[in-house]
Amino acid sequence: MVYRNFKDKKVSWLGMGNMRLPMTEGDSPTIDKVKAQEIIDYAMANGINYYDTAVGYHSGESEVFLGEALEKYPRDSYYLATKFSIFMNPDYKSVFEEQLARLKTDYIDFYLIHAIMDNNFQSYIDSGCIQYFAEQKAAGRIKHLGFSTHANFDNFMTFLNQHDWEFVLQQLNAYDWQYGISKQMYEELESRGIQTIAMGPVRGGRIAKLSPEAEAILKEARPAWTLSEWAFRWVKNRSNNMIALSGMTTLEQIKENVRLFQDDSSMTEAEEEIFYNALEAFKKEMQAPCTDCNYCIDSENCPVKINIPRFLQVYNNYKVDGDFALKRKIEAVESAGLPSDCVFCDKCNQKCPQSIDIVAIMRELGEYLE
Repeated sequence: MVYRNFKDKKVSWLGMGNMRLPMTEGDSPTIDKVKAQEIIDYAMANGINYYDTAVGYHSGESEVFLGEALEKYPRDSYYLATKFSIFMNPDYKSVFEEQLARLKTDYIDFYLIHAIMDNNFQSYIDSGCIQYFAEQKAAGRIKHLGFSTHANFDNFMTFLNQHDWEFVLQQLNAYDWQYGISKQMYEELESRGIQTIAMGPVRGGRIAKLSPEAEAILKEARPAWTLSEWAFRWVKNRSNNMIALSGMTTLEQIKENVRLFQDDSSMTEAEEEIFYNALEAFKKEMQAPCTDCNYCIDSENCPVKINIPRFLQVYNNYKVDGDFALKRKIEAVESAGLPSDCVFCDKCNQKCPQSIDIVAIMRELGEYLE
């Protein structure tokens, strides 16, 4: 295992995320503690020393399991990371005490304000939790304080300026680097000397299964590399990133990932360019090329007044990200009509200069709602 320097610590370049642990089967699945313990034991035996969890992972079970799973190991042989979510419970003082108990420890190595977003960043600031956790750090109950973010860049900057943060957990993968604000955030943190931890290096597994054309580009360039290997090698090229965090569900996954972090080999600039070309092909194949011209909804083109451009945005995100919270995202669009209200009149298709089959997309989203 390759290690990265963080202040006085050496942290494993591969970190163990505990949000996607193996589950039991049946009507009420829970963490399969036998299989999950095997994964933790393999991680410890192969040099992984960073273990990330949060109150909400596995409906509250993740912290309890991790506390039990690591109890047999010396406390100084691993680093614990967990998080405070204002959505889960705004009482940050009681949450912190409960976390220490669940994790069977008297201190947290890496503590994070969880999931800064556009609709909650001000609540975190106003709550007083930042000051409280800073006090816990001064008392030695937190060793390092940071936050994770899904906010837009302006709100990220507002939160970043609230405290002298030591690290930030950010979405960091080649796709978001090209098409999101990942690069902008990373470069801002690097300029301030704040190290990052990469969440979603394989984008929740999405980069491990691209479109046929995109996969063909990568296979031709490096036949022996898996798609996950392309993703992890890209992250390894980001010198300010100290940990690539991966939620590993099976022994096969963790064995493959450990193999990739046995040395510091990454990829060349030419290979990065190939990777970007493949992701561009994937994006083109998976997304509706809407330009927001609004021809589809101008005048009386949509008789049921569906906000087609906004639903096409939702559809594009769904095709790249998967169906996580898709129903909620569809229902959040400001629109008189829903995709399920589409009468398939074809007026929108006839007006679309990009030749998007809007009717088919509305049908697909409508069927998902139903």
